[in-house]
Amino acid sequence: MRLSRFAALSSSLLLAAGAALFGAGQAAAAQADFGYVALGDSYSSGVGAGNYDSGSGNCKRTTRAYPALWAAAHSPQTFSFTACSGARTGDVLANQLAPLNSGTDLVSITIGGNDAGFSDVMTTCVLQSESTCVNRVNQAKAYVDSTLPGQLDQVYNAIDSRSPGAHVVVIGYPRFYKLNGTCTTGLTEGERAAINGAADHLNAAIAKRAANHGFTFASVAGAFTGHEICSGNAWLHSVNWLNIGESYHPTAAGQSGGYLPAFTNAA
Repeated sequence: MRLSRFAALSSSLLLAAGAALFGAGQAAAAQADFGYVALGDSYSSGVGAGNYDSGSGNCKRTTRAYPALWAAAHSPQTFSFTACSGARTGDVLANQLAPLNSGTDLVSITIGGNDAGFSDVMTTCVLQSESTCVNRVNQAKAYVDSTLPGQLDQVYNAIDSRSPGAHVVVIGYPRFYKLNGTCTTGLTEGERAAINGAADHLNAAIAKRAANHGFTFASVAGAFTGHEICSGNAWLHSVNWLNIGESYHPTAAGQSGGYLPAFTNAA
């Protein structure tokens, strides 16, 4: 695991405070040079949290997403936010890596869910039978086993090539459902359990690839426990027929209470 350069910077600033006579100028220079780049899909752009930046178009980036919240709290000298709704690994490679360079200190990314067919899985499970849902979930898990690792490797290799000194935080996905919770309609418990199991399966695969590249994996499963759909205090949208794109994405509370602490602890 690579040392967090933000943590190292924070330590250097504390030391500099105790040695201000000769260290303050160097610490200020280090702070001024700190750069953060936020990559990924809708879980990083902030779909579901609202208040989207009109300039981001269909990428639907928002100041309520964890990257923007972290940047507002820590004031990096440079902050590049290229995460985009609907992104797959190929989209990251084609459209999001331009801000990365040898001076980048911190990178965050959520990616892999769309490659694994997240949207189609949820559509299948909402509209079709339990057996069809479970079969589609199993197809997605097979894709995660056979194909996704190579796609993640391509993205992680590209990040490492462009920013070899950066501390890279790869963030996972939450489980969607509290089983035996407050929901009385909608999916069956079998479907909910299958979807939760698929989230765990996906996270395990992402964590393994991240570790193999020396990156830090940050889980959000614990933070979202008690805040799943059917919990009575959900940080995730269920099916939103009026804005279908926000379905199964974190709310603003999910970004600030779930994703932001997970990233902050790992950065």
